[in-house]
Amino acid sequence: MPLQGGILLDMTGLSGIVSISEGNVRALSGTCMADIDRAAREKGWEMRIHPSTRSVSSIAGFVAGGSGGMGSCQWGMLRDRGNITAMEVVSVEAEPRFVELRGRDVELVHHAYGTNAIITEVEMPTTPAWTWKEVIVAFPEFLAASRFGVQLASEPAITKKLISLQEWPVARLMTALGDIVPDGHTMVNCMIAAPTLDAFKGLVDDFGGSIVHESLEGQGFYGAPIYEFAYGHGLRQIQKGQPTYTGLQGMFPANDLLPTIERVHAAWRGTAPLRMEVFLSQGEVVTMGSPGIVYENEAQMAAIVAKLQGFGVKVANSHTTGVREVGIKQFDDRDAVFKRSMDPHKLLNPGKLDFDDIPSSDSRSSLPTQGWSFRKAG
Repeated sequence: MPLQGGILLDMTGLSGIVSISEGNVRALSGTCMADIDRAAREKGWEMRIHPSTRSVSSIAGFVAGGSGGMGSCQWGMLRDRGNITAMEVVSVEAEPRFVELRGRDVELVHHAYGTNAIITEVEMPTTPAWTWKEVIVAFPEFLAASRFGVQLASEPAITKKLISLQEWPVARLMTALGDIVPDGHTMVNCMIAAPTLDAFKGLVDDFGGSIVHESLEGQGFYGAPIYEFAYGHGLRQIQKGQPTYTGLQGMFPANDLLPTIERVHAAWRGTAPLRMEVFLSQGEVVTMGSPGIVYENEAQMAAIVAKLQGFGVKVANSHTTGVREVGIKQFDDRDAVFKRSMDPHKLLNPGKLDFDDIPSSDSRSSLPTQGWSFRKAG
């Protein structure tokens, strides 16, 4: 959304599949993710990663603003190498240029919110299509559920698409789920490829869980695919009945994962349920989430951010409008050069991404977040 005047550029008319080949699909920027997946499945493939908003999200919207989603517990985050194959973008100049980005260069536009180029085509890898089973597992204790989720993400031979941990009473706050989860139990929502379901069930038994529901993808009694009860969509489910309920985007570190989860859980036990998504980042298991928060004011949110970061959680600011202030996109010197080259007149959503010592937004939140902006060497 423009912050300082301007226009909204509707790309939904630029839609359609450009090509589907072995392990790859390329589509015009406004193409709905669900339509891409459907077309790929007709040829025996499916998208590796898609958002919880797959039914409405465009592919360019996903790579411009998303960080991961369904499939990230198997394939990692969008910013991990190889999860975006290529992008075609257009500069905003008197004589526009079409530029093809590949390899590391796709990072320049990924998660930049459309502030440094107009995306016209996106190419992403696919994987052989699976029959997916939606499974809801109940655990009497949250920490047992978290240990299970971390171990499941570490099992390469169990093919999975979702590992979503929701501490009690989240299962009851998501009213569409009814009373399928016993009182006091943590819910772990999973998507598992049918051929690996038996191995998955053995893991559930090993960690003391109970399967309370199993169905084919999209055929659960709760009226929507199970991934619409995860990530940001899960918060939306809660807000249907609890509109002041919110959360934070805290990244729990791979090198101290379970101890960090235990510290955070102990701090909010019985007062604010933890919601966490388990996935891979740069080849390591991490979780993303926070305690559930009934919003009161910004001072309350700032205190929670400071407390989480004191426990070693990296918090991104999903309550701001500046790209750098959010703290998820990785920046280096190439980003400023690319922005100035593709948008020399600063016409692409001024105020959201600037490199001239100008604050990126006059409406940014003052939450004291550190962001997820870290990069491994090499």
